Amino acid sequence: MKKVLIANRGEIALRAVRACNALDIRSVAVHSEPDAASPHVWAASQAVCIGPASSTQSYLNADALLHVACATGCDAVYPGYGFLAENADFAERCATEGLIFVGPEADTIRLMGDKAAARSAALRHGVPVVRGSDGAVREADNIEELVEQIGFPVLIKASAGGGGRGMRIARSAEEFGALFAQASREAQQAFGDPAVYLERFVSNVRHIEVQVFGDGKGNAVHVGERDCTVQRRHQKLLEEAPSPVLNSEERARIHDSALRLTAGVNYRGAGTVEFIFDAATREFFFIEMNTRIQVEHPVSEMLTGADLVAEQFRIARGEGISVGPPAADCGHAIEFRINAEAFRHDFRPSPGRITRWEPPRGPGIRVDGFVAAGSTVQPYYDSMLAKLIVHGTDRGHALERARAALAAFMVEGIDTTIDLHRALVRDPEFAVSGIHTKWVEESFLPQLFERET
Repeated sequence: MKKVLIANRGEIALRAVRACNALDIRSVAVHSEPDAASPHVWAASQAVCIGPASSTQSYLNADALLHVACATGCDAVYPGYGFLAENADFAERCATEGLIFVGPEADTIRLMGDKAAARSAALRHGVPVVRGSDGAVREADNIEELVEQIGFPVLIKASAGGGGRGMRIARSAEEFGALFAQASREAQQAFGDPAVYLERFVSNVRHIEVQVFGDGKGNAVHVGERDCTVQRRHQKLLEEAPSPVLNSEERARIHDSALRLTAGVNYRGAGTVEFIFDAATREFFFIEMNTRIQVEHPVSEMLTGADLVAEQFRIARGEGISVGPPAADCGHAIEFRINAEAFRHDFRPSPGRITRWEPPRGPGIRVDGFVAAGSTVQPYYDSMLAKLIVHGTDRGHALERARAALAAFMVEGIDTTIDLHRALVRDPEFAVSGIHTKWVEESFLPQLFERET
């Protein structure tokens, strides 16, 4: 692997370029017209404009990406997260063109990207799953018996994708049909496939994911778990590790389940096995596998000292797995997503020019971003500007550092979620981990807004 096309933008593209530099790999950055001044463009060995602002005509344009990769002499393509990272057809086309896709095989992406097929794979490898449909469902008619077997409330979610899109919760038979239709339409728009998957909705759960790596030959390791329970509308706001609610036995069992599935499907590269955890019953259930690196991977890096993006490149070029689980005394890490959003106005995107950007510095503080004072936040793409990651000797220490770091983080010119995080790290329920995946919407935000009025 001598030259890699970075098929992405923003923070992850810049991170990938830096990993390439560290591994003595040349990089080719692509960019849309409005992203011409983005840092990943000048940091790379070479840069090519891929098209206009629209993602469908630039970062999602597989024909253009493959043309650039071949024309510039690349031998590999790095997808990062988002855009085409979990597109099996794109991975397959890379292979057809003789390009290394820095990620799993296309067949693995297809398998784990289909929620019904992934559920079947989990069952085959002894991983606990929530009661649900055995396959994808495309019509709401004639499934009354299936819905009755599952029991209300029923979670309806897109079979071909994730990220909260194509997802609805039906709490009764009367509302099931309309919500099924909504989820199906949204799934079609987001993923080009209207099929949905049904499963029993378990309320008041935590979201726990296990970072895994496989070599594609049946060998797999985990790099610990991350707790992603702080969410709004299925979108993560912050992540931490290790999970503050698991005991040692539960942690070992959830890691073992993730490894059985990863090794069982001969997984190659970085991925996460996602679970819900019921703190009342102490049960956990597999929900899906993300066949890519996650936004929150720096949390695990802070605990292990490993470079997980560089590990992706090493595995893709045929080397063995070099990372492993964090040590028992690794401390605690928390990541905060700094988004250009007006969270007091229903998280409305806030594009514009940044007039002040002063990130915090100091021991145990890391900021991964791609903007600076004078940068223009584009209205066309994801609103994430940076990730603030803090590390401490334990969770309490990490929270202390988080409070100080967030207080010192100064941004002007646009709205951001920094104030939201400042309130989160001072919330008493979050401090004692007495939360669930709906806590932000049902409790935290209403109380925050009530205090502010």
